[in-house]
Amino acid sequence: MQLKVTLSGSRPVIWRRLLVPAEIKLSKLHVVLQMSMGWEESHLHCFRYEHLTFAPKASRQLGDPDESQDEAKVRLSDVLHREKDWLLYEYDFGDSWEHEVRVEKILPSPPAGARKAACLGGARACPPEDCGGIPGYERLLKILANPKHPEHDETLEWIGESPDPAAFDAARVDAALRKLKL
Repeated sequence: MQLKVTLSGSRPVIWRRLLVPAEIKLSKLHVVLQMSMGWEESHLHCFRYEHLTFAPKASRQLGDPDESQDEAKVRLSDVLHREKDWLLYEYDFGDSWEHEVRVEKILPSPPAGARKAACLGGARACPPEDCGGIPGYERLLKILANPKHPEHDETLEWIGESPDPAAFDAARVDAALRKLKL
């Protein structure tokens, strides 16, 4: 499946175009999404489709296990069947980074031994972890753009370097995905 992943609420839009096997388990899709977006996999997550929720076993134990299904037992093709079908992927329930994962194309199955996941393109850098969701990221960029802002130096020290929000290297992400065992 060719997927377009869009970080909800981002303006300009932060997105990735990915190629993944239709039979990929949602738990493995989570890993692909983390790598492609640039997240650090340090927070809980879930997938939502209509009234269904899919989550890792560890986070299901924190809430009511009857409210969600184990993502490790569900394939992407069990949930999404046609082009334009979509689901939500939420990462970090505090910052609430919601991603729309939409099927752009359903392609013929690749030959045995073919690559499992690929990054075909994308735009814009992923926000840093723990910056407060989209509103926090917008505020962070304003602070960093103004060296005279009272929080500039402290924010720069926390981030480590001033991020380039327009930067995205699809080839680097694709090289990382090439090494991934699905």
